[in-house]
Amino acid sequence: MDSPPPPGPPSPPLPPQPSFSQKPPLTPPQIVQTITAVLTSDKSSLSSLTPFVPLLTPPIIHAVISSKTLASRPSTLLSFFKWAQNSIPNIGNNPTHALPPLLTLLSSLFAHNKFADAKSLLVKFIAADRHHDLHRSLLHPAQSLPRPSKALLDTAIGAYVQLGRPHLAIQIFKKMKRLRLPPNLLTCNTLLNSLVKYPSSHPVLLCREIFNDVIKLGVGPNTNMFNVLVNGYCLENKFKEALELLNQMNEYDCLPDNVTYNTILDALCKKGRLNEVRDLLMDMKKRGLLPNRNTYNILVYGYCRMRWLKEAAKVIDLMTQNNLLPDVWTYNMLINGLCNEGRIDEAFRLRDEMENLKLLPDVVTYNTLINGCLEWKSSSNAFKLFDEMTEKGVEPNAVTHNIMIKWQCIQGKMDEASDAVSKMEESGISPDCVTYNTLINGYCKKGHLGEALKVMTEMGGKGLKMDNVTLNTILHTLCEEMKLDEAYELLASVSKRGYIVDEVSYGTLIVGYFKDENVDKAMTLWDEMKEKNIIPSLVTYNCLIDGLCKSGKMEQAITMLNELLENGLFPDETTYNTIIHGYCWEGNVEKAFQFHNKMVESSFKPDVFTCNILLHGLCKDGMLEKALKLFNTWISKGKAIDVVSYNTLITTLCKERRLGDALGLVAEMEVKKLAPDHYTYNAIIAALTEAGRIEEAEDLMARMVVTGKSSDQSTDSTSMDNRQDMVEVGTLGKPDSSSIAYSEQINELCTEGKYRDAMHLFIELTEKGVSVSKSTYISLMKGLIKRKKPILKGI
Repeated sequence: MDSPPPPGPPSPPLPPQPSFSQKPPLTPPQIVQTITAVLTSDKSSLSSLTPFVPLLTPPIIHAVISSKTLASRPSTLLSFFKWAQNSIPNIGNNPTHALPPLLTLLSSLFAHNKFADAKSLLVKFIAADRHHDLHRSLLHPAQSLPRPSKALLDTAIGAYVQLGRPHLAIQIFKKMKRLRLPPNLLTCNTLLNSLVKYPSSHPVLLCREIFNDVIKLGVGPNTNMFNVLVNGYCLENKFKEALELLNQMNEYDCLPDNVTYNTILDALCKKGRLNEVRDLLMDMKKRGLLPNRNTYNILVYGYCRMRWLKEAAKVIDLMTQNNLLPDVWTYNMLINGLCNEGRIDEAFRLRDEMENLKLLPDVVTYNTLINGCLEWKSSSNAFKLFDEMTEKGVEPNAVTHNIMIKWQCIQGKMDEASDAVSKMEESGISPDCVTYNTLINGYCKKGHLGEALKVMTEMGGKGLKMDNVTLNTILHTLCEEMKLDEAYELLASVSKRGYIVDEVSYGTLIVGYFKDENVDKAMTLWDEMKEKNIIPSLVTYNCLIDGLCKSGKMEQAITMLNELLENGLFPDETTYNTIIHGYCWEGNVEKAFQFHNKMVESSFKPDVFTCNILLHGLCKDGMLEKALKLFNTWISKGKAIDVVSYNTLITTLCKERRLGDALGLVAEMEVKKLAPDHYTYNAIIAALTEAGRIEEAEDLMARMVVTGKSSDQSTDSTSMDNRQDMVEVGTLGKPDSSSIAYSEQINELCTEGKYRDAMHLFIELTEKGVSVSKSTYISLMKGLIKRKKPILKGI
């Protein structure tokens, strides 16, 4: 409690404690006087107020807190209010009744500069205020309540932001703007920072509007405020606006710092726009800012992402020369780059180097190595790492479990994936959106749409909101089913439901329309995406270039390559290989080699896929000798080749009746431990048979059976998978006339937007063992996506 006031006239004697048999009972003024006397007494405690609980109504509590006697004791008033909240149900459970005393108490706290206590009180109250009584009172105060002060409005903005409700904080800010009350600089920055991360449509436009209002209200911005806005632009890939804002900082007597530059550098690196990264680094140095460890780490990440590992290593050398030692984060990026290249042994050596430098591998290190091992078919090492991390005191996190679940899904082992989720929960880690999206994607790819729908329902039941990944998974499923119009309709409708449609969403549909040979619609979508200021990523460009190449539109594909370069993106191996394949596809091998040679001069590093594309193109055009020359040159340079490389040449040699050369290559494969597959054997068997060497053909067929390379076996396996998918699409049995009728009824409800009714009917049918059609599952999945409520309804 507060220190006692200076001595004054003696306090009146305490009225008698309430006796409920006593008549007449105490009047409200007497109760207020008694409570006030207890609170001002040094000898009394709050527990002595317990007998008064039945008499304490909200008006009496308000009167006590409004007492002039207690006006100089804000801490006492705060203790009393908290006691009342805990002791009196009418106050603790009913924000409406608690509001008048709360507002009066807040006035006292602000008057005595107890801002931290006031904010803590507001946060607790707002959390329980389901009907937004306080928010309504701040915007439209009742005549019986005090007008909200600048301090109250300012602190309330911070409280609503802290609770993740910036959409309500904005409305309070707008009231301050109308009243010409400037918020504190910290409040402005807190609000802006919350908004740029809040899932809504175009949050940075709203932030810029607030920034302009803040300036008009006379609040001087600082570098931190600009950094928040720069981050907002970068999150929306609006790099031009971010750079313009950086250059405008001088107008407001603010200077960009390392955070400003690192924010933009990080965003540019993530998009592979390394030309702009170099320019920005030059600008940074001109301003006298030295790169810090974060700057170097961002560059390492950018180069590793582009698979330019030599350049990443050079950055680390430069970092060391500037007396900045690499940290765990730096090593993790390099390990990730090596894993992406399939250089797992080198990644493990780098992990050992970390430990020698007393840098302990963390959960990210282990997650990266586990994922790399699984990606490159070394599952035994992945499971060893999983056990090792626990032994070394590194606890697996949600990402670790999600990696294992993803691997099971990729393998098509959905039962094992489901078991992995159960183990995840048993270890005390709750499945997150990534977990559920991985399962949904896995079930959709297997054709188990009923299971996918079940997971979507479970996801919503656990309070997890479906996000862009869920949306993109359903869009992909619709495109795979060639339901392209339905996919487009879903894409067009979901932005009103709080989803941020991104380049992946559009890219999925663009690929779908190319597969449907509808080039015009694919290009229309591309234009629509750019009109909506959705910036294509390198992957999106690669999808478009691939579609154009396969459609025989090589000139347009080259135009897109040039556009990609103009936008500051760096093509990768996929980009170049796609165009080389496009030229070979249309029979223009000479142009393919010209393009290949030109790109090699521009730092393109051909890989085994490049070799295979060129080999196939040469063989297809009857240039076998050139193909053999390329093959031998490739080997002499120590470049990697695979089974496909050999099969391409062996098949062509067999067609040319050069069986001896073909068998020589088979022997070479075995020496290099590249096991021949059923394509190799089939080509050789056909050539032996045609040459009349029947016994050798039969011997080779016997070897195929022993080694499990039988082409018939492969065909049987594929057929079995197809049959299984057909059965498991309708997991409840073969549809009869009644199930077809029910399916149509559910589809009709979905068309009318009655998704809840459709879901109830589906659950009822499931319980009865009635099956539904594949299209019904898809309709219900679309419905679950569409049911997501708009997030920023209040703005």
